Amino acid sequence: MPTTPLTPQITTPHDPFQEPRREDCPWCGSRSLRTRLRAPDPLRHRPGTFVLDECRECAHAFQNPRLTAEGFAFFHRDFYERQLEEFAARIQTAEAVRRRHRATAWRLSALREPESWLDVGTGHARFPEAAKEFFPYTSFDGLDPTARVEQALLEGRVEEAHRGCLTTPGTAARLRARYDVVTMFHHLQHAPDPRAELRAALTVLRPGGHLVVEVPDPRCLFATLLGRWWLPYGQPRHLHLVPHANLCAELASLGCTVLLTDRTTAHVPHDLSAALCLALAHAHPVVQLAATPVLDLAYALDRVLAPLLRRTPFANAYRIVARKDAR
Repeated sequence: MPTTPLTPQITTPHDPFQEPRREDCPWCGSRSLRTRLRAPDPLRHRPGTFVLDECRECAHAFQNPRLTAEGFAFFHRDFYERQLEEFAARIQTAEAVRRRHRATAWRLSALREPESWLDVGTGHARFPEAAKEFFPYTSFDGLDPTARVEQALLEGRVEEAHRGCLTTPGTAARLRARYDVVTMFHHLQHAPDPRAELRAALTVLRPGGHLVVEVPDPRCLFATLLGRWWLPYGQPRHLHLVPHANLCAELASLGCTVLLTDRTTAHVPHDLSAALCLALAHAHPVVQLAATPVLDLAYALDRVLAPLLRRTPFANAYRIVARKDAR
């Protein structure tokens, strides 16, 4: 009789899937912390609770205790990625995602025509596919820890596929100073060490090249309003939520000039519908069916309110364009 894999218990003091709880902020070192969120995995409902702490000094939010490398791998297996993609398809259509990527590429078309571009955390490389319309002479490569990037290569969406992470030993050195543009769209929050990820990105970037980082905004008012149902909390996948001021200061310390901060087009209009979908993820099918009119209303509100909300503190993400200065 086949057996099912054991589910790790996340709450035990010596859990191999979690590091010891830390008492200081990983960003600024302050010991003044508060618990911002305590929640289970909202998609899979596995046993255990994840905690997101926030530093009272610099407002950096981070998973505490953090997943170990083994825990991170466990929660990012391919079947989990598939489930996440299925959920994402419920809150955003493929056409809506394509329009968003095209809008982002159009906003970045003000950059000088780059020869080479690396999209980090590219997944199926849908952004490079859309960006080729605006950068027809640019060579797009993709980097991702999953096999999706290799499939993207086979289907012609990238010219080179790199499997792994920028911080994987040897990766940044192998790609040193190779790219004119490096993009990280909703990638940095997954990195165990965001600073190391930024340093690696700048290593593969040529002097004068541009780094584009887009991340959830932990100061979004929807986070307070929706609590554990705010999708960008993303437990247990999201390890860090970096405030805008912290990211700008870090880029400056690494020898970059921040050219642009964009909150309007970075906002993803799915807060209400995603929260409701999360709340109903494991409800009885009859309940889900009965909630269809409410879901339709949430979808409509997200779309109708987006032009207004993206210009207010309800904007759920921000994008930074920085130039790597020559030294």
